[in-house]
Amino acid sequence: MTNATIPLLSARNLSVRFGGLLAVNNVSFDVMPGEVFTLIGPNGAGKTTVFNLISRLYAPTAGEILFGGESLTVRAPHAIAAAGIARTFQNIELFEHATVLQNLLVGRHIHRQTGLWGDLFFPARALAAEIAAREKVEQVIDFLHLQHHRDALVAGLPYGVRKVVELARALCTEPKLLLLDEPSSGLNVEETDDMAFWIQDIQQELGITVLMVEHDMSLVAKVSTRVLAMNQGEVLAQGTTREVQSHPAVMEAYLGSIEDVSSLHRKPRIELPERKVA
Repeated sequence: MTNATIPLLSARNLSVRFGGLLAVNNVSFDVMPGEVFTLIGPNGAGKTTVFNLISRLYAPTAGEILFGGESLTVRAPHAIAAAGIARTFQNIELFEHATVLQNLLVGRHIHRQTGLWGDLFFPARALAAEIAAREKVEQVIDFLHLQHHRDALVAGLPYGVRKVVELARALCTEPKLLLLDEPSSGLNVEETDDMAFWIQDIQQELGITVLMVEHDMSLVAKVSTRVLAMNQGEVLAQGTTREVQSHPAVMEAYLGSIEDVSSLHRKPRIELPERKVA
């Protein structure tokens, strides 16, 4: 049984430098089991860079990332999914000329137990593994209501459906931690509402912990347990959505100086035309 008081993921003093650019500077946070933890901030704040550090696409210049108490920095990028971490991308990464079913089966690759000869000769063990993979994929298809699109080519699907397919492929890996990189990007209002429901169901029904990067604050407010705000690679504030949104440093990062923010609440001065005397 998971101890809810022990973080599932811990970032400790993370920094990464690209040449002369310090993209992430001394960032620390904990993601607790079963919560939806969201990173917010203006474009270029370093949020996706943090995701890429967790995914091992980048190596940190300093600091450490612990997952389940073990260091991720010693793992190769291809071993992250097997460790129990799955992710989606801001720009959808799917096989466009394959079907939805085929794309989802790719997500079962880390659970493959047969080798090359087993795949070639397809003995009973390989058949059982294939059936088990299909059953898991069908469960995810049912969970996300993708039955109508099961055999459709991804290239012919609307953008909003592709977003859900990428989410489904991540779920097929059976992750403990799901990284969602701007899940509402490119979606309309109705599709964003649907995405909020999916995220809540993933957290509550599947028991999967979610770490999310998101700009849509209405979505953030609906699903987030806690929020961390970043700007220019550094942490500005951390807490509930309301606490972070009202933090002066966060308001300044999004809207300008505190004087500019407070001026938004002032009534504009109306200049009346000078009255002409006949």
